[in-house]
Amino acid sequence: MLLFGIIGTLWAALQLREVEALPEHQKFDYAGTLVFTVAMIILLIALSFGGFAGWGNPHIITLFVVAIALFVLFIYIENTVEQPMLLDLNLFKTRILAFAYTSNLLNGIARGAVTFLLIFYLQGIKAMDPLTAGILLTPFALAMMVVSPISGWLSDRYGSRELSSIGLLISAVGLVGFMGINVTTSITKLILWMAIMGFGSGLFISPNTNAIMSNVPADKRGIAAGVRTMMNNAGTVISIALAMGIISSSIDPQAMQALFVGPQVGAKGIAVAQFIKGLRSTFGVSFAISLVAAFISYLRGPQPKWESEYSANKRM
Repeated sequence: MLLFGIIGTLWAALQLREVEALPEHQKFDYAGTLVFTVAMIILLIALSFGGFAGWGNPHIITLFVVAIALFVLFIYIENTVEQPMLLDLNLFKTRILAFAYTSNLLNGIARGAVTFLLIFYLQGIKAMDPLTAGILLTPFALAMMVVSPISGWLSDRYGSRELSSIGLLISAVGLVGFMGINVTTSITKLILWMAIMGFGSGLFISPNTNAIMSNVPADKRGIAAGVRTMMNNAGTVISIALAMGIISSSIDPQAMQALFVGPQVGAKGIAVAQFIKGLRSTFGVSFAISLVAAFISYLRGPQPKWESEYSANKRM
């Protein structure tokens, strides 16, 4: 994989060229970056400890309120600052961009914690060593790696809305499989569900990225790509924190510590049933989020006519 990355980087450096002169003297958005970072930290703390302390705990509620207030302040800053480097709100004024970004964020939340949780399932419940557990997670990445370039090519020819929406639905099918996980679930089933999720993610990511990058002017593509990456990463981080919050609501703190601390933990002496219940609940929430993401992705509407003409010219 490293070799492919090096080859791709060298090829891009030699072949890709800017088609327009980009603006100079860009200013860094310190205020927006600081407020967003603090808001994310507070939100993640609330999500992570909500299960332990209780979602109705006054401290947890206060953290959520503060996080929301900071996100509102962040939006205000980005809407008033001269050069919003972190989040250009003009990108969200177009329906197709707003919905593409939203589905991208929700996709990150839906699938971000899956491999994270499976590592602990394979080590804590199946008593596997870290290397074996890590190898068993490769079907997700392999399926996504195979499908992504194909879906990108298809989106250039036939549009991105249907492909990205179908990809999210396929990911939801994989999550349905994980919702039935238990102590005796076979490795074959886990590999199948991971491959299905990887297939769906690969089918979603390239067309969704195409929809975003095809609908911004050349001088905004760097910001647009950065916002897409930021929202996907934020979704992944939120997903992990949310998953830990849900699981910690289902399992005793001592059992939780025994399961997640230590180089390798066997299933003996652990509240396995509680952990499995938490896993199922987490995958159920992820399934619901994936469905919402698919619905939003489809609601964004078809690509503008000019993009279809551009794609048609490429096919000639």
